[in-house]
Amino acid sequence: MNKNSIADIRKDYIFGESTGLKEEDVSGDPFDQFERWFSEKVSSGDPESNAMFIATATKDGKPSLRTVLLKNFDSNGFTFYTNYSSRKGKELEENPFASILFFWKESERQIRIEGIAEKVSRQESDEYFHKRPFESQLAALCSDQSNVIENREVIEKRFTELKKQYENKTIPLPDDWGGYRLIPDKFEFWQGRQNRMHDRIAYTKINSEWKIERLAP
Repeated sequence: MNKNSIADIRKDYIFGESTGLKEEDVSGDPFDQFERWFSEKVSSGDPESNAMFIATATKDGKPSLRTVLLKNFDSNGFTFYTNYSSRKGKELEENPFASILFFWKESERQIRIEGIAEKVSRQESDEYFHKRPFESQLAALCSDQSNVIENREVIEKRFTELKKQYENKTIPLPDDWGGYRLIPDKFEFWQGRQNRMHDRIAYTKINSEWKIERLAP
């Protein structure tokens, strides 16, 4: 590929021309607005509608980014699960501020959500953990996530050993595995429009109320 051609890669957004995003049409509650868009995305049949990026940072502000899966949301926040000893877990331990992002290219929409992440209860983590497929539970148990391993065979061997050990048994919730809930104080809903004249509606929490504003594209 000619690297000089990267600057010429572009897409014109047309989906939003028939829908747009107007202040008078959005919900006064950003959680309701999220549910509207998320329900439309799920109805489209995308098997990974709940895939989201999550950005965390060290206490010194060095950021990192990865994709996780949203597993629940309500008026309290947005929940995902991970290894607490992973890089993101360690960063959230020292700096709870985080941001999540959903990008849905088919509908030309993006949602950014900012807030503070806190661990869910041990009971909530346990309930979700035991709803996961048996093999997914084993993977959480055998993986020391984000740490260096010698080769793939090391973790495959550990997986096989644990599979034999827990055959027809209940796998215990690992001590270092569980959920986080991002408690938002800001949302931004982005709808692609032609000529880069995109719609951006932001919600900012002030005390217990949400202030709605339009942002320049």
